[in-house]
Amino acid sequence: MRGKQDGGNGVLAELPVGATATVEKVTPQLRGKKKFADVGIVPGTELRMEARAPFGGLLRIRVMESSLSLHRDDAANILLKGWEE
Repeated sequence: MRGKQDGGNGVLAELPVGATATVEKVTPQLRGKKKFADVGIVPGTELRMEARAPFGGLLRIRVMESSLSLHRDDAANILLKGWEE
């Protein structure tokens, strides 16, 4: 997997704080897939990692004009492309 410096791909759970990327795919294993689609986490959407909980449980991301929190396990099922800091 390529890193953020070269526009690489990865999963949302690995995106560094402050970095942006575009959603490439939401895997079928994601529980509540429709719920995430309702808030804009769909292929082609740009998002930004805002913060991580100290012990790795929750992530806070910005999607469009909204900030939301999700579990790291859910974020591991959201594939990204074009990481940029």
